[in-house]
Amino acid sequence: MATHRYLPHTDDDIRVMLDRCGAKDFDDLYSDVPQSLRLKKPYALPEAMSEPELDRFFAGIAVENHEMACFAGGGFYHHYTPAVIPALLSRSEFYTAYTPYQPEISQGTLQYIFEYQSMMCELTGMDVSNASMYDGATATAEAMIMAVNAAKKKRRVLISATVAPAVAQVCSTYASSLGIILEVIPEDGGVTSETELKEMLGAGDVAGVIVASPNYYGIVEDYTGFADMCHERKALFIMNCHASALGVLRSPGEWDADIACGEAQSLGMPLNYGGPGLGYLCCRKALMRKLPGRIVGATKDAAGQRSFVLTLQAREQHIRRQKATSNICSNQGIMTLHASIYLSLMGAKGLRRVNEIGYNGAHSLAKSLVETGKVKLANPDKPFLNEFRIETVAPLSADTFLDALAAHGILGGITLSDNEIIIAVTEMCTPAEIDRYVSIIKGM
Repeated sequence: MATHRYLPHTDDDIRVMLDRCGAKDFDDLYSDVPQSLRLKKPYALPEAMSEPELDRFFAGIAVENHEMACFAGGGFYHHYTPAVIPALLSRSEFYTAYTPYQPEISQGTLQYIFEYQSMMCELTGMDVSNASMYDGATATAEAMIMAVNAAKKKRRVLISATVAPAVAQVCSTYASSLGIILEVIPEDGGVTSETELKEMLGAGDVAGVIVASPNYYGIVEDYTGFADMCHERKALFIMNCHASALGVLRSPGEWDADIACGEAQSLGMPLNYGGPGLGYLCCRKALMRKLPGRIVGATKDAAGQRSFVLTLQAREQHIRRQKATSNICSNQGIMTLHASIYLSLMGAKGLRRVNEIGYNGAHSLAKSLVETGKVKLANPDKPFLNEFRIETVAPLSADTFLDALAAHGILGGITLSDNEIIIAVTEMCTPAEIDRYVSIIKGM
């Protein structure tokens, strides 16, 4: 027993479990799995190694990784993670903490969730925040569902063509199984068409309208009058925003939005090969009973001391399933804590500084690239923050453009089409890297 860190199943264990399942053998147990999906050969695992051998083995694999200067964005960005964050996150009381159902032993967890909610409300200008979602796409889909639930009989939701495609696709998937009609508001010159929106709202039966700030192309859209148009038709105005950008842009609350949602990965969370992210979802007080997930509230205990509890729990674990708003929320505790520490460290000045560096770098890069004559700005008359769209000048293609940069250790952006690229600049892109980027393109 001491030789195992776990207790492997014996042949007798396996036979008893197969009998209980009514299967003769493993082939019978997996008979529903198509042959094309089954492993046809043993795992390609090496022989057992000692600990130092294992260290050397993985060090050899790690050498094959080549870190590139990152100018890719499209919804997820390369931001700096202050060293204090992983140091605090790795403490055992945070790693081992689970769902805070018992407030008397979960005050620490409940407090940082409460602080997270408070900071997200301040950032978005909303009244209420939940305890976080899986990612920005599913948070937006939940906002769509909130709009339909609040409208009761209305089933149409409008989403701008300038919302990130991945977000729109997730919303479409949710809508298809819930009887929600999701329609796209066309874009006009890289921004949401106000004319088309008016016409679509005029047709009636619209529960909500979803827009983005900044939008997928990096453009900061002017939403003056959008909330009024929505509210006149009894529709909710929903804004999907980059969390970091809210440190310098008008908040959803200032745009008179009803729901704010989006991805909070930009709050110093490492890209980490695709995750984890952190979806946020905030709303006006009138909608808080439609908000999915958990909400932590502050109160006083029997001794009159400040304390925290879960409140307004509208998940199917707490109320009748048919009355639940959603069961999507995992609480994302560790990432909620990550965002809380980051926002506490940065404060309003730090968040503004991060965005100023990205803004200055992006505008400097855009100007220099245009001066090479190899590209042009796709929407030169539209304001952008730290991300912009370019069009390559023939015969230069988007793939050739990005391949040349990759050969020199630069991840140059995201391809939109044969000649369109989105480029993002954060505080992690140094002036030297920006100069090298331009130099490579100039020399093509």
